Amino acid sequence: MTSKAVKIVDGGKLVIPAQFRRELGINVGDTVVLEVTDGELRVRSRSFALANARRLMRQLVPEGVNLSDELIADRRDEAGNE
Repeated sequence: MTSKAVKIVDGGKLVIPAQFRRELGINVGDTVVLEVTDGELRVRSRSFALANARRLMRQLVPEGVNLSDELIADRRDEAGNE
């Protein structure tokens, strides 16, 4: 793991070195996801965070299952029983 010491500047801004931005695929104007875990600040690109969330959901929801279709069907069943 590469590390580099950087300073926090006025307004609490942190400058991410160009090498790290390239590795993360972060460009000027991009939105990033910040997370504090075990005393560490983690910075992830939004696309990486979304891909990770999709991977976690796929572990819980089998391939071919559409949760929104199931929810709509459940709501229709409930409405039909009223």
